[in-house]
Amino acid sequence: MKRLFLLITLCLSLVSNNVIAAGPLQLVTAGPGNRIHGVDISKWQHPYDKPINFEKMAKVGVRFVMIKGADSQPLADATAKKHLIADRDAAHAAGLYTGFYYFSYLPDTTVKAEIIADAKAQAQKVIWRLGEIGGYTEQDLPVALDLETNCVRKIAGVCKKYASRSQVSLWAKTWLATVTEKTNRKPFIYSYPNFLQSAMSRSKELAQYPLWIAAYGKHPAEPANHPGMKSVGCYAHSWTKADCTADYQIWQYTSCGKGSKYGVASSRIDLNVFGGSEEKFYALTKGVWQPDAVDLLPFNETTTATLISGASTLTTNDSADFVVDAVRPDGTPVVTGSVRFLSADSLIKTGVQDVIRSASGRWTLKISGLEAGSYVGFVEYFDESNTHASSVIPVMFEVTQGPTPTPKPSPTKKPAPQPVDACAGQIRN
Repeated sequence: MKRLFLLITLCLSLVSNNVIAAGPLQLVTAGPGNRIHGVDISKWQHPYDKPINFEKMAKVGVRFVMIKGADSQPLADATAKKHLIADRDAAHAAGLYTGFYYFSYLPDTTVKAEIIADAKAQAQKVIWRLGEIGGYTEQDLPVALDLETNCVRKIAGVCKKYASRSQVSLWAKTWLATVTEKTNRKPFIYSYPNFLQSAMSRSKELAQYPLWIAAYGKHPAEPANHPGMKSVGCYAHSWTKADCTADYQIWQYTSCGKGSKYGVASSRIDLNVFGGSEEKFYALTKGVWQPDAVDLLPFNETTTATLISGASTLTTNDSADFVVDAVRPDGTPVVTGSVRFLSADSLIKTGVQDVIRSASGRWTLKISGLEAGSYVGFVEYFDESNTHASSVIPVMFEVTQGPTPTPKPSPTKKPAPQPVDACAGQIRN
């Protein structure tokens, strides 16, 4: 009888005191409101490339980590890849579940076929990245699409053009469906309530994907608190329920977690809670996907670059503008890379080169500060990741001396802005 009593006591302890042991890793519901607690991290949690102490993170009750693993922009993507590989392995070793998110930028086009092609190309980047880390294990949550801006054209830091709601929704549906079809897991979509309402169309197709919602100011420890609710009325988006609450899976409830508490060198860290049951959490980890050879990142894949438009004659006051497309052997846009101008004469100065990515596989190259003279050389598509091979387009253009620009008056010096507390009104946990 004593042995039976001890056995019953042990069993009860596993299902009480917030400990669940039904999956490959133990879950502890140590977050606010007795929920599964999580964090999300990026390069900002690695100041000066300092590592993260995931064992410390696990000891304070964290059970899942969403890692920035990819980005639409090349430099940010390279940084994300470096941290994803190291952080995922270290987090797994500490007994944590992981997922990774892709920070997206939408294409600057209104053509439906081009929007779809761009979404598929950006989805391919994520599939390749997932392949690089060996695919999904049952210690992995699905990848997440981080979609929080519909600005498609920005000049001097000011947005000059936004994608429409239908364009944003088409792009998101295509990206999500492409990743789902390949991996057999539905990705999360991450955003905030106002964006979901104002920048996207309501859609049953979108609502089938699990929502990771960012909503600050309300503490998840209070049972009556729900993310993304207005004081009056509803946010009307694809995940809005009849009672105005959001049908979410993960709630990012603050960006002001205390970094040192969670083993990171940064002062702040984003904190999250899982909104469903332990069984629902485990369900998200089901389904192992291992990449086939076709899902692995290619090496120096043949690429064809085409000049869509280019400068022929301009003055020293103008910029030489070139619009370039680059495609893979199957005619779809390249996934990574950029463009630049190379002079045939290495002694000739080639001015200041700025590159604007308008969509996957399409860039506008703007060369300013050119001296008067004849220029002969190449516009080169190149890829520092060596995923796609370089491709060059011969170009030549003339620059004549323009009138001396009228000097602009020096701008009036403005007083330095007062520091703002970015955590005002947020939970500091």
